[in-house]
Amino acid sequence: MIPALLPTYSRAPLSFASGSGVWLEEADGRRFLDLGAGIAVNALGHAHPALIEALTEQAGKLWHTSNLYQIPAQQRLAELLVEHSFADTVFVTNSGTEAAELAIKMARRHFDGTGRSRILTFEGAFHGRSIAAISAAGSEKLSKGFGPLLPGFTQLPWGDLDAVEAAMGDDVAAVMVEPIQGEGGIRVMPREDLRALREICDRHGVLLVLDEVQCGVARTGHMFAHQAAEITPDIMMVAKGIGGGFPLGAVLATEAAAAQMGVGSHGSTYGGNPLACAVGVKVMEIVSDPAFLAEVGRKGARLRQGLEGLVASHPDVFEAVRGEGLMLGLRCKVAPADVIAAAVDEQMLIVPAADNVVRILPPLTITEDEMTEALSRLDRAAARIAG
Repeated sequence: MIPALLPTYSRAPLSFASGSGVWLEEADGRRFLDLGAGIAVNALGHAHPALIEALTEQAGKLWHTSNLYQIPAQQRLAELLVEHSFADTVFVTNSGTEAAELAIKMARRHFDGTGRSRILTFEGAFHGRSIAAISAAGSEKLSKGFGPLLPGFTQLPWGDLDAVEAAMGDDVAAVMVEPIQGEGGIRVMPREDLRALREICDRHGVLLVLDEVQCGVARTGHMFAHQAAEITPDIMMVAKGIGGGFPLGAVLATEAAAAQMGVGSHGSTYGGNPLACAVGVKVMEIVSDPAFLAEVGRKGARLRQGLEGLVASHPDVFEAVRGEGLMLGLRCKVAPADVIAAAVDEQMLIVPAADNVVRILPPLTITEDEMTEALSRLDRAAARIAG
């Protein structure tokens, strides 16, 4: 008999009753050091006082009206995103998948009537689980049994700029890429390659669409990961960390890229609701502070150094460290599931990715002492595996 909850997840036998900062606690009092942050969602940790205040204050006033009316918190969130990015305009969504849907629609609408609709994507990508998103990614794991998929996507080998050039044609509307693949195994596109990709798009007159759902919103020590390469996209998706744990996403775009998106071209019942936007505004106010971003960069360097030490200490378990800022991964020589299980035995949470990688995605508020504790627990976990 099928359970009441559709069994689409293989859930760990853990259930948390409360959280504070980088810690999660079960009902029996067992505390876990959370280096997954809800897969890069809880950017400011669990139960952050400023987010609690923002949410509860708004909850006592108004939850939902509709996008038929003005929503001040939504307007403020859009203004903050524009202020701290390349964008001229923003559409607020409930999730990264919704953001991907709009980004695809916007790119195609931009070239309406020109014959340009094909979008180039990369092997290992993850853009969500809607039909458009799994069609874009092209992964058999994501798409098996859900055909026919949406046509108009061409998947290319990760980081292969020659393949991008070869795939260009008069029917191409956009290139869509994650500056750092999360689900794909914390694979970083080098800054020089991002710059080259921007140049290729400009030369062929196509849009550059960046998926920063996981790597954006201060995760790398920059407000957005692409800023390290000193480029700007035409369209960008964000989600996860921007809501600090509350469902929230957005599509950011230049005026030119969004020019064809007029009244009635897109919509969302709940997207940009007062509750989500109140939290999003507070997150943006905190993480956009240059001092906060610099601290994330410093913490990332410290944590990376510690992880590299673990690779050296446990060469039979770990192979290499990947990533930027506090979006890090350990490529394993053993099954990632074994590393994750050993970490759970040490009361610490990490999350899997492709390419034999485990992800280290702590809250951006993690302290020096907590990083030291995390490295100690991961060291013990590796020792368990090595025997």
